[in-house]
Amino acid sequence: MAEALEIHKPVVALESTIITHGMPYPQNLAMARQVEADCRAYGVVPATIAVLDGDILVGMTPDQLEALADASHPLKLSRADLAFAVATGRTGGTTVAGTMICAALAGIKVFATGGIGGVHRGGEASLDISADLEELALSPVTVVCAGAKAILDLPRTLEYLETRGVPVVGFNTDHLPAFWSSRSPWRLPLRANRAEDVAALMAARGALGLGGGVLVANPIPEADEIPYETMAVLVDQALEEARLQRIEGKAVTPFLLSRLLTLSDGASLTANIALVRNNVRVASAIACAVAARSAPIGG
Repeated sequence: MAEALEIHKPVVALESTIITHGMPYPQNLAMARQVEADCRAYGVVPATIAVLDGDILVGMTPDQLEALADASHPLKLSRADLAFAVATGRTGGTTVAGTMICAALAGIKVFATGGIGGVHRGGEASLDISADLEELALSPVTVVCAGAKAILDLPRTLEYLETRGVPVVGFNTDHLPAFWSSRSPWRLPLRANRAEDVAALMAARGALGLGGGVLVANPIPEADEIPYETMAVLVDQALEEARLQRIEGKAVTPFLLSRLLTLSDGASLTANIALVRNNVRVASAIACAVAARSAPIGG
């Protein structure tokens, strides 16, 4: 990994809470192997990031990946938890925020994930706002996602990102994707149609010293999506179940994803895998465009 970064080979960071908390075993391991293979097929070095026994890993061996996928009670590691896991020798998957921190420390500029966290519904009263949003304002990493998870308050999530100065760029779309759905009712302020356009934006932000990251909203292919109107009904049902069971904090998202898997008869998992692979495709193209800008003359 160090050699790849030193000679400006394209590298894409990959998060690991989708492995530890997003999918059941062994589907999670198969998905992790598949997206790493996708990166390599696009000419990109995959850097799956996680913490194993207190060690931050930027890039994982096949054995390490399998150990993580089948780990017992792994932590979910964001900015608040990352140092604790390192200090106590724990194992955990890194969230979007946790992955961004580690990617920035390693010098990796592009990161592919499924969907970001955001402002939870009722967040104006609970102040339940994902650390992902704040990290996007702090760490200089471009995050390619399928929008924010549809279980969240999408318009307030967009407002928060705007307040923190994070550019939200639709990739060949003018509407915010809603994770399992290719579009939501909310329009985006910026659009890019090519990977090179995103790389140019990243370079311009760096030259201006603006800091922070860029959020690239890449819609799931329509052939793989669950329409927004269909998913909205299932999300409302799962949210009501969470409320009745008094599930709160970090437990909410894993509960909702699990319930939606059941309520959609498995369709949400199929869509999840499709959107992650699509995000890896776009992130790989952006990483190649960034690497081309960084390559030495004659290299």
